[in-house]
Amino acid sequence: MSLLVVGLSHRSAPVSVLERAALPADTQAKLLQDALAAEPAAEAAVLATCNRIELYADVDKFHAGVAELSTLLAQHSGVGLEELTPYLYVHYEDRAVHHLFSVACGLDSMVVGEGQILGQIKDALARAQELHTAGRLLNDLFQQALRVGKRAHSETGIDRAGQSLVTFGLEQLAARGPVETWAKGKRALVIGAGSMSSLAAATLARAGVEEVVVANRTLERAERLAAILSEQGGTGVSARAVPMDQVAHELTRADVAVSCTGATGLVLTADAVAAAVEGRVPADSRPGDVPAQSRSGSAGHAAQPTVADDGCPVDLTAAPRGFSVAGEAAVAGMDAASLEQHAAWVDNAPAERRDTAADPRAEADAIAALVAAASVTGRLPERRRPVSFAGAARPAVLALLDLAMPRDIDAAVHRIPGVRLVDIESLAEASADAPMAADVEQVRGIVSDEVAAFGAAQRAAHITPTVVALRTMAADVVANEIARLDGRLPGLEDKQRAEITQTVRRVVDKLLHAPTVRVKQLAGEPGGAGYADALRTLFDLDPQKVAAVSRADHLTDANDAADVNGENRENHQNHENYDPNRGRA
Repeated sequence: MSLLVVGLSHRSAPVSVLERAALPADTQAKLLQDALAAEPAAEAAVLATCNRIELYADVDKFHAGVAELSTLLAQHSGVGLEELTPYLYVHYEDRAVHHLFSVACGLDSMVVGEGQILGQIKDALARAQELHTAGRLLNDLFQQALRVGKRAHSETGIDRAGQSLVTFGLEQLAARGPVETWAKGKRALVIGAGSMSSLAAATLARAGVEEVVVANRTLERAERLAAILSEQGGTGVSARAVPMDQVAHELTRADVAVSCTGATGLVLTADAVAAAVEGRVPADSRPGDVPAQSRSGSAGHAAQPTVADDGCPVDLTAAPRGFSVAGEAAVAGMDAASLEQHAAWVDNAPAERRDTAADPRAEADAIAALVAAASVTGRLPERRRPVSFAGAARPAVLALLDLAMPRDIDAAVHRIPGVRLVDIESLAEASADAPMAADVEQVRGIVSDEVAAFGAAQRAAHITPTVVALRTMAADVVANEIARLDGRLPGLEDKQRAEITQTVRRVVDKLLHAPTVRVKQLAGEPGGAGYADALRTLFDLDPQKVAAVSRADHLTDANDAADVNGENRENHQNHENYDPNRGRA
C-alpha cells in the first residue's frame, strides 16, 4: 500500500485561500484524469467540500507523488504553487488512512461530529468510480471510511458533540440562543437547491419560520424542494419556489437568507443587500451598529481615520465608508498599482496631515503588505475581524448565512447597518471555541483500531497473490506428477488413480497449510510486507504469474465495488479458506 493524500483545509489554510482554491465539479473530473495520467499515481480520488480540498492517490514513489499531486492541485485550483504550498498537508500510508477515517467520523470537521461529511465522502467515491480512477486501494479505503464513520455515530455520542454546519450557522445568527425562538415567524429565503441548501430549508422549517422561499437556477429543482417542505408534517411552513431573477425582490421581504450554490461569482452583492434593507433600518434606531472603522480596528484602540485626504493621487471616494489599511477595512477590489500610489502618498505625509489617533505614515508597512497580497491574488480581498454577535444591541433586520465556497455573499455586507452576516470564515472562528464532548475520545479510539485493522488487511491482501501463485504451482506439480505416473503405469484402474491423486494432493495441502496461514498472519503485522518477496524467492515463483493473479483480483474487486454505499459488502480480501480441489487459497 502506498496511499498518499495531499490537501488543505480550514485547519491549515485561511478561508480566503480555500475560497480561491475551490474546485467546481468539472474541474474535479479533470484533476482526477490528470492525476491518473501522472506517472506516480495508479489511482486517484478527490474529496472537495466547503472547507477542504484533498487529493488521494495510490503512488509508487513518495517524493515524486507529493510533488506531482501538489502541482496538480495548484494548476487546477488556479492558486500558484508557491502560494499554495505553505498551506498544504501531506499524509502517507497509515497516517493517510487515519486522516480519512478521522474526517469520516467528523473529528476533522469545522463543527466536530457533523455527519454531512459521510455523504461527501460517498460522492467522492462515486465520482472516482464513474471516472474509473478508483482501483482496489481507494475503493477499499473510502468504503471502509464510510463504515467507520457510521460506526462512530452509532456506537458513541459524537452526535451530541457536533451538529450540521447549517445548525451551527443558524445558532451564530441567533446569537447562540435557541434557534427556534429566533426563527419563529420569520420569512426565509434559501438560495440554491443542493444538499446543503435543502438541509438549510428543512432546518428552518422545523425551527418554526413562517415561510421558506427557494430560489434556484433550475426552477424545477426549487419547486421540488418547496413541495417537499410543504408536505412535511407538523411544520406548518408555507413554501414556494422562484427563479433566480426574483432573488433581489424576495430579499426585500426576507428576515433571513441562506445561500449555498456552486456559482463562481457573487450571488448577493453588497449593493443588492443594501437595496434590500433600505428603508427597513430607521436612521435613529442604529445604536447597535458599529462603524466600519471602529469595528475593524484592534481591540481597545480608537477608530482609525479614513486616509483619503485631499491631494491623494488615488480616488477613494467610491469606497464604502472610505479607506483605511490600519483597521483591515480595506477596499475589496483595489489593485496593486493603486495601493502603491496610495502608499507613496501616505509615506510622504506632512505633519499637518497626521492625526493623534493614527499617523498615516505608520500605515505604510501595512499598505506594503497589502500591495504584496494584491499582486498575488489580483485584487485586495475583504479583510475583517469577525463581529461578535452576542453583544449586539438589537437584532438585525436581515440575517445572512453564506455556506458556499467560494462565497456567494459579498463579505462587505457586514458594514451595512441592520445586516448580520455569518459565513465560512466567521464559522471557523466560532468553532475554534466550541466545546468537545467526552465521546470524541471514544471515537478516536475507534479510528485507531480501525486504522490498525485496515492496515493489517491491506498487508495480508498484498501477500495473497503470492500465496495463490504458490498454491497454483503446487497444483501444477501434482498434475504433472500424476500424468507422469500414468505414463509409467498405464494399467492403473480409475479407482486406484483417483486414490493416488487424492493422497498426493493431501500431502501437498498439509505441507503448505501451516506455512501459508502463518505467512498471512505475519504479513498482517507491521513490517510484514517482505514475506511476499521471501516466498517468491524461496519457491522461485514466476513474477508474471503473481502479477496475473493480482490483476484478476483487481478486476473482481472493481466489479464488487459497484455499490458505492458499501453497507452489505464483505471484505473481499478474505482468502483464508482454501479449497484443495481447486488448488487455490
